[in-house]
Amino acid sequence: MVQAKTWILTKHFEGFPKNSDFELKVEELPELKDGEVLLEAVFLSVDPYMRPFSRVRMNEGEVMIGTQVAKVTQSKNPAFPVGSHVVSRGGWRTHSISNGSDLVPIMADWPREMSLSLALGTIGMPGLTALYGLEEILALQKGETLLVNAAAGAVGSVVGQIAKIKGCKVVGSTGSDAKVAFLKELGFDQAFNYKTVSSLEEALKTASPEGYDCFFENVGGPFSTVALQQMKKFGRIAVCGSISIYNDITSQTGPFPHLTMIFKELKMEGFMQSRFEHKHPESLKRLMAWVKEGKLRSQEHVTKGFENMPAAFMGLLHGENIGKAIVAI
Repeated sequence: MVQAKTWILTKHFEGFPKNSDFELKVEELPELKDGEVLLEAVFLSVDPYMRPFSRVRMNEGEVMIGTQVAKVTQSKNPAFPVGSHVVSRGGWRTHSISNGSDLVPIMADWPREMSLSLALGTIGMPGLTALYGLEEILALQKGETLLVNAAAGAVGSVVGQIAKIKGCKVVGSTGSDAKVAFLKELGFDQAFNYKTVSSLEEALKTASPEGYDCFFENVGGPFSTVALQQMKKFGRIAVCGSISIYNDITSQTGPFPHLTMIFKELKMEGFMQSRFEHKHPESLKRLMAWVKEGKLRSQEHVTKGFENMPAAFMGLLHGENIGKAIVAI
């Protein structure tokens, strides 16, 4: 019998998550049936979406949702041989059993020198989210000006780099001076710390006096209201997240600026990368090529130890990470 450690959601979050909202449990897994595989987690992803999704898609007492890179340690499924690695939706578990239907094999030509953790970041869901947001939702064109907030995070940092590859001007907003320095290293044309500027409106105007063609929105709340005023006519907005209000019990963000949307004839569209799943194989190859060519840099914030999953998650919501937050087993 294999023992699996799991993190359970003991109570739906009220405001910011607390240690008491999680419980570490141990369970014994049954023997494999035909068609099943035993997975051992190697890297676990920590993502902002876990906060709102935990309420709408989870019951109290269930294992926390999430994605992981796992190694196949036992197999009764020829499609997943022992020793191979997969991306799994196994949640916050050290070990799990799968029939293979929810598994995505790691790319066959994955370079030996490249960490498999990137399959949870730049060459995974965050990278795909960035790519599809820019190409499918915004239809970003060479020479345009892009604004991205939460720009030093897993998605935002890739958004900015891909936009530069495409020949665009990129302005990034983030929450610390260290993150501003990181964005400048990545090649952002302008970057500022929204927590220290005297006026968000003035910071946006200074960074791009002519306004913004496109806005990759990860934050929501007051930032969104101010940013919309700086959009050019016929501007486009891709709504990927709303991290500023994930811990807001009332979820009140003030009146939505409908008049600005109307007068500037803006296009705003929410999306998830899963909509374009049919494009994943080719898109992952493009992301991998950019990484190999040195055009796309991967930054990770690694926490070691499965026992530190809640701390890593709460740290992410506090904005402690630069780049993709990962837990290494």
